[in-house]
Parts: sequence; structure tokens; C-alpha cells
Amino acid sequence: MKIAIAQLNPIIGDLTGNAEQILAAAKIAAKKKVDLLLTPELSLCGYPPRDLLLNPRFVESMGKVLQKLAEDLPPQLTVLVGTVDLNSEAHRSGGKPLFNSIALLQNNQIQQIFHKRLLPYYDVFDEYRYFEPGLKSNSFTLNLDKSSIKIGVTICEDLWNDEEFWGKRSYTINPIADLAQQGVDLMVNLSASPYTTNKHKLREAMLKAAAIRYQQPIIYANQVGGNDDLIFDGNSVGFNRTGNVVGRACAFETDLLIVKFDQQQKDLMPATIQPLPESEDEEIWKALVLGVRDYTLKCGFSKVVLGLSGGIDSAIVAAIASFALGKENVFGVLMPSPYSSDHSVKDALKLAENLGIKTQILAIGELMAGYDKTLEPLFAGTEFGLAEENIQSRIRGNLLMAIANKFGYLLLSTGNKSEMAVGYCTLYGDMNGGLAAIADVPKTRVYSLCQWLNQNSLSNSQSEIIPNHILTKPPSAELKPGQVDQDSLPAYEILDDILERLIHKHQSINEIVAAGHDLNILNKVVKLVARAEFKRRQAPPGLKITDRAFGTGWRMPIASRYSSLT
Repeated sequence: MKIAIAQLNPIIGDLTGNAEQILAAAKIAAKKKVDLLLTPELSLCGYPPRDLLLNPRFVESMGKVLQKLAEDLPPQLTVLVGTVDLNSEAHRSGGKPLFNSIALLQNNQIQQIFHKRLLPYYDVFDEYRYFEPGLKSNSFTLNLDKSSIKIGVTICEDLWNDEEFWGKRSYTINPIADLAQQGVDLMVNLSASPYTTNKHKLREAMLKAAAIRYQQPIIYANQVGGNDDLIFDGNSVGFNRTGNVVGRACAFETDLLIVKFDQQQKDLMPATIQPLPESEDEEIWKALVLGVRDYTLKCGFSKVVLGLSGGIDSAIVAAIASFALGKENVFGVLMPSPYSSDHSVKDALKLAENLGIKTQILAIGELMAGYDKTLEPLFAGTEFGLAEENIQSRIRGNLLMAIANKFGYLLLSTGNKSEMAVGYCTLYGDMNGGLAAIADVPKTRVYSLCQWLNQNSLSNSQSEIIPNHILTKPPSAELKPGQVDQDSLPAYEILDDILERLIHKHQSINEIVAAGHDLNILNKVVKLVARAEFKRRQAPPGLKITDRAFGTGWRMPIASRYSSLT
């Protein structure tokens, strides 16, 4: 038996377009004599649809498109499609109105509907807001010419509750164990699992453990692409009953992976195994390129604009955008002030030359003088300070927004996670934008990505992309003479380690001090993180690459008097 995984990149809410993607994959699979085609979780509407699910007309349209898809599919092919199903008992039981479901399409009809049993409600997930959990194990029998195969169906989170692997249970049931007890021949898991760094390793370790524990071959089909702040890495994979990888789809690309199931051995046979990224930097780079490309195009833009300061953050964002959209679709704007160093302009222009992107220089000295003159009666007798520094950033933000509005470009914000964490950024200034491309990338990782990019370009017989001076000079916002970031912040190696322990690991003050950090520096960082919450709430969406991003999964109050110092 041949099984194909359609690793698809849906657009949220594009029911017709997503159905066309499924149909196109089905036609290719049929030509290759495939018996069963798998598609990701909610493949018909895209994941996550969020509050679109509250619109009855959206749900009704999904049902109609599903029916039309069933009628259009090659009749000899069986297809599993991610969709939603109405909960007919909701008005009696008080349950949620929908199920997160998989439709079994066969002989041009909807033959069965399977419901997701475990609904995640942590981090970016909030499925209890919309869905009722399924109560029954899901399986079906696929009849072939000379045999029949019993296939167990699970949906994403249904796989993530093996107490032997995790050392605990997060839910009272384990759908994988239930299917194993029922004697299925093969398990499939249809997923939309968002990317975080190294998550594919965790998934594959979990799948391997499940295959070995239950002596069951498992096929895992994952969504790929960027949807708002979330990136989906694909990496669909198949494991045989001894826990060995037999096939893997591409990372961060659409793909159609075909694997064979041997009816006599009741196991999956070796197939194509696509390589994984060789390093964390390569993996993150691919994720960010995909995230920027999909956010831009799915939002209806074709070109982006960003400010080029000559610093490392705008350099990496410009590089990501160029690889994502093509150099001809990236516009860099240099906006030097009287405090800008000569090397900043030179570095920015050299970067633009290396990338091949267009640039424009808009000096802001006269605009600054105009603000000073207007504010002089009010600011008289006060010292130059943060207010004046921020005016420079807001002038630049206004210019960039004007350009974006005038020409229909998407403005990319260039702030990194370290700055977002401690508020080292200006509202309505450098925080302006439609997408914060590196908002979940710590400053130290920005340097690492730039170094990886240069090494990769040199290994491919190209000149370095990020000018070396950008990598070696002290980082600075250049909002006053001689300013460097470390005038206000700890060294980024220290800051990023504190933030990792504080935000990701939830370590206490005592634990962080015990790890070697100065208490005074730590107290300052904790206060900065707390005070910057109002800024983060107003920031543009940021691409998520870690398990604790400042996005939809971050739900901290702004008006709060709790302190981590207590």
C-alpha cells in the first residue's frame, strides 16, 4: 500500500484555495498509484483559524467546500482532510459547538468524521475556546485488492500525552495507547505543530518512543508555512515499528512524501529521507525567511521597506527579507542624524550593495531642528534627555510609515528580543511596522545568525553578506554623541542569559544569582522587563521561534504590582 503525505502551506480562511492545494496533491498522488493521502490538521481552513470559527457562515462554507472537494477527488484515492464538524449535542450538553476533525473522503463521498480528543490550552493554543473534545478512539479499515488495513487516526495533541516519554500525563487519556490496544496496523497523526528551535528533534524522539513502546509504525503529517506570528516547519516523518525513520519530508517547504506499507510485515518500508538543517542557526534562518515571505505575501504585499541604520539588527532583517522576497522587493532607507557616525552610513550602504537592494538617504537633521524649535517654549530650562532621543526615532518611524503608505510596502520592524524584553525601543519610532521579523531572536543569536550567513555565503563562493565592521563595532542607537547600548544595558551575553533564565526557565532571583549573576544587574533587568509590558502590547506581530515568545502565547498584565523580586 502506498501512503502519501501532502505537506501543505494553507492560507487561513482561503477555503477554496486550500481545497485546490489538496486536490492538486491528490491528483499527483493518484498518478503515482497512492492508496491513501494524508493532509495536516485543519488543512481545509488552515491552522490556527482562531475566531473565524465563531462565524457560523465560515463553518457552513467549510462544509460545502469539503463536500465539493470529496466529489472532485480521484475516485480511487482515499484522503484524510482536516476540517471542523458541528457538535449536534452542544445545545443539550452545554458543550462547545464544534469539533476539530478529520474527514475520511472515499469514493467521492464523506465516509467518516474523526474528532480530536486532546485539546491544548497552553502557550499559543486555546482550542477549548472553540472545540469539544472527541470521546472515541478513531480508526478505519482501508480495503485493498487482497487485504485490509486498520488505520488509527490521531490529531496533533493526541500524540503528546505518553506518560513514559514525558514522565507525567497532562490529560487523563492517551489516544495512542487506546489505538494500540485496539490492534490497529498503522497509526497516523495529522498535525499543525508550530515551530520552535529544535522542536523537530523533540517530535521525532517522541514518535520514536511511541513506535517502540507500542510496536506500531507511525506516520506524522505536519503543516508548513507562516501564519501570522506562527511558523510551521513541516518535517513530516514516518517511523517503522522498531523506531527507525523510514521517510522524512522537507523542512520549511511544501512537499509530497510517499511511503510504502508492507501488508505482510505490517510495517513501513524505507523511503526518501530529506536532511534536517545542519545547525540551529541554519534552522532559525530558514524559519525566519519562510515567516517573512508568508506573512508578506499572505497579507497581500509584494515589497517591504525597512530602516537601515548600519547596525546588526537592520542588517539581518534586510538579509532575511532579500532571501525571502528577492532583492528587487526590498527597499532600505538610511536616515542619518547629526549624531550618526560616518561608518554607520558606509556600513549600511555596503550591506545594501552586498544584498543588491535599493536604498534612499533621508537626513533628519532639519526635522530634528524643527521639533526642537516647536518644543523650545515647553522644554526651556530642561536638559537634553530621553524625550529628545526618542523624537529622533519617531521621526524615522514617521518617514518609514509615510513611505510604506505611499507605495503600498510592508514596513518591517528590526527590533530584537533582548530589546523588546527590557523596553530598549521606542513606541511609534523603531517599533513601527507591520511585522517584527526578529522580535523573538535574542541579540546574541542575531550575531550568531550573521556569522552563519557569512560563513555560508563564503562556502558557496560568494563574498560575505554582512560587512565585517557591522559585526565588530559596539552596538549603538546613536541618539546622542558617543552612545553605545552598554551605557544603558548589561553586556548582551549577560543580559541574554538573565532573560533566558527569567523568561524561559522561570528561575527565581536566588537561582539566577547562584548561576553567577550580579544581584544589582539582575534587579535592574527584572524591573525593565516588568515596565516594558505596555510597549510589547503595542508592538507589531513578531515571528515566534522560541517556546516563550512575546506574542499570542504571552499573557502578562500591564497594570500589575507583582514583582519577580518578591
